[in-house]
Amino acid sequence: MNVFVTRILPQKGLNKLEAAGCMVKQHSEKRELSQQELIDLCQDQDFLLSAGPIKIDANFLQQCSHLKGIALMRVGYDNVDIPAATKNNIPISNTPDVLSEATSDIAFLLMLAVSRKAFFMNQSIVRGDWNFFEPTGNLGLELYGKTLGIFGMGRIGLRLAAKCKAAYNMNIIYHNRKPNLDAENELSAKYVSFDDLLMESDVISVHANLSDQTQGLFDSAVFSRMKPSSIFINTARGDIHNEADLTEAIQNKVIWGAGLDVTQPEPMDRNNPLLFMPSVCVLPHLGSATVETRDKMAVMAAENIIAALHNLPMPQILNPDVYISGHFD
Repeated sequence: MNVFVTRILPQKGLNKLEAAGCMVKQHSEKRELSQQELIDLCQDQDFLLSAGPIKIDANFLQQCSHLKGIALMRVGYDNVDIPAATKNNIPISNTPDVLSEATSDIAFLLMLAVSRKAFFMNQSIVRGDWNFFEPTGNLGLELYGKTLGIFGMGRIGLRLAAKCKAAYNMNIIYHNRKPNLDAENELSAKYVSFDDLLMESDVISVHANLSDQTQGLFDSAVFSRMKPSSIFINTARGDIHNEADLTEAIQNKVIWGAGLDVTQPEPMDRNNPLLFMPSVCVLPHLGSATVETRDKMAVMAAENIIAALHNLPMPQILNPDVYISGHFD
């Protein structure tokens, strides 16, 4: 069986596929494939392992309906038309759970870095501005006993909340589609309305999926309801916040600052004003970027393909209905 991979795959995942008898072809250039290029490359392939943000829409799925499965090496699947995949009898899988610790670490890092203006102050040394001690200059905010608001209390949000509770004894509140009993039992987290989340949180960290309901949700109207001393953290999807509104909110001291691992668009322009603000820290989408986590993601994606190769359901299936009327009995 032939497998096309849209990035160079971590060796542990590659070893899994090759041990299962797969012939693996990898896209090795450091550029995003166009959809038409991907369609052309997949014509003689049996499986696709997608490790990037390329759109897998109805057009792609119709022209590649011969594929026996698509494994996403990511948690989010907002780039995939799941109903169209089911219509074309193509099982789709992702890699949940394995990146929760690594991504929550990035959210924690950004929260702390923003609270102490760490990125900006590091660059002050590069600029040659470290030359005079000011008792009232370059002050940050302490996090001890403050309130952390989680928007989207799933696996990653729960891990961040646990870290913040342990390190800073932060009060945990959250807004979710439904209550998370694990968060409430383990961390005494409190389920609140969206309005209360905005008004009560000292730090708001976004861990929700991108959807029609969350697209552009954090805009000027939302930022205006947050505390002037609050910190906004987004490690989920850049399109959940309106970047122009966020920039204006920080410039006008509507909120204290922001920590972003995702931007709108990606990659961010090197001259974006957010990069030069004292209380803003931006990273280039590093949430899962550890050796251990990327290895686990690659292995999980490979195992999803290997299951489909043996006419078994993908363990992390996103469209289980495909097994009712699709390739598999």
